Amino acid sequence: MTTPDDRLTTLEIRAAEQEHTIEELSGQIAEQWKAIERMQKKLDALTERFLVLEEQTSPDTPVTKPPHW
Repeated sequence: MTTPDDRLTTLEIRAAEQEHTIEELSGQIAEQWKAIERMQKKLDALTERFLVLEEQTSPDTPVTKPPHW
């Protein structure tokens, strides 16, 4: 039979384990957020480069009337 002291000790152990798990998960989320920010910056830079290249390579097609006009 478990005593109230045993139950309290078990609850304290569980609370300590959960606190440790929460701290680990929080650290992992912080690292993932940093990685996401780095990837977003790279994506923004690549998008900008793509748009510049697209502008440079697009032909300057003059607007002309079709031959039947």
